[in-house]
Amino acid sequence: MKLGKRWLPAHILVWSYAVLLIVPLYYFLASAFKTNDEIFAHPFALPTSFGLGNFHTAFASADLGLAVVNSTLVTVFSLVLTLALALPAAFALARSTGRVASLMENVFSLGFLIPTFAALFPTFLLAAATGLFHTRTFMVLFLPATAMPLSVVILVQFMRTIPREMEEAARMDGASTYTTLRHVYIPMCMPGIATVLLLNFLTFWNEYLYSLVIIGPDPAQRTVQVALPTLKSITGTDYGVLTAGTVLTLVPVWIVYTVLQKRMQQALVSGAVKM
Repeated sequence: MKLGKRWLPAHILVWSYAVLLIVPLYYFLASAFKTNDEIFAHPFALPTSFGLGNFHTAFASADLGLAVVNSTLVTVFSLVLTLALALPAAFALARSTGRVASLMENVFSLGFLIPTFAALFPTFLLAAATGLFHTRTFMVLFLPATAMPLSVVILVQFMRTIPREMEEAARMDGASTYTTLRHVYIPMCMPGIATVLLLNFLTFWNEYLYSLVIIGPDPAQRTVQVALPTLKSITGTDYGVLTAGTVLTLVPVWIVYTVLQKRMQQALVSGAVKM
């Protein structure tokens, strides 16, 4: 009983924070089924109907189907390239000793100090010089570069927890460096890999600034984050349609999070136990 009373303030804070999260989410979802008049007159009331008219309008007006495909292509290929680069780099740093390895790890850590927008102008010049301006290809090459510091730092910490004896046993069985990485380190680092995939997926999918500047507003290539603002109008924005379009673009995020959340939770628990 005494323990319950001691935890009462913590419970109050947790439930208060939950309410702060649930209320905006409810308002956001309810608005997707309302007209402008209903949103402004009764913002927190339930929708009078759950018709999909706003979703159909948003999907057609902003051409969200093609935008989702473009975002999916850019995100998937960027994630594949990120892992293809980060896994070998993390493996090399995790099993290397000496000043050079320490220096390289510090270089990756310094990547957190560079603001994303600070590289906008050099990136624009690079895209123009390579002839990849206004193409999705450049974004596929550029996004992994922005994700390397976080990805390498996370994977290095996971790989360092793997006993060297397992690598030595694989070597004695004739495994090459690539085989050791593929069959020993990658399976044991799946929680870390899932964490990297989830964090980078959210970053790549929600990226707006570089997608707008590099790819541009071309309907054939633009991503969902560039397509959504086209639902806004100077004469009068239909906020129900805009909200419905935003909900549509969040569905892939919810699916990916649902698939990877257990792995990410394993990574957090594993890290807590090792500490």
